[in-house]
Amino acid sequence: MTKVVFYRSGGVFYGFEECGHSGFGESGNDILCAALSAMTMLIINTVEVAYASDVDYSIDEEATRVVVRVKSALPEYEEDERKRYAISGLFMSYFYQLNDLVEEYYDFLEVEVKDIDYI
Repeated sequence: MTKVVFYRSGGVFYGFEECGHSGFGESGNDILCAALSAMTMLIINTVEVAYASDVDYSIDEEATRVVVRVKSALPEYEEDERKRYAISGLFMSYFYQLNDLVEEYYDFLEVEVKDIDYI
């Protein structure tokens, strides 16, 4: 099962952590894993390229753990309100997309939110 924990501070989404293999299909042919990987890389690339913001991320393939955090989503790190909303909106969109996927893949995917300050 893949567990995705979203990070939120003051109601603002600023990152997430994904852990574990979904187990929906065989390694290399798991459509759920492929979807999660594609959406994760879309967020990283969009923040870095389209919004010209730094992304703090790590990918540990052996431990099947991905951590993504972006300070620019939070007002204490980014003055541009539009940029903050856009970046936080990406994370919120991913959160809602995954919740839709949980309806069909509930045995393979779990999603939660933790309200914690950026560290």
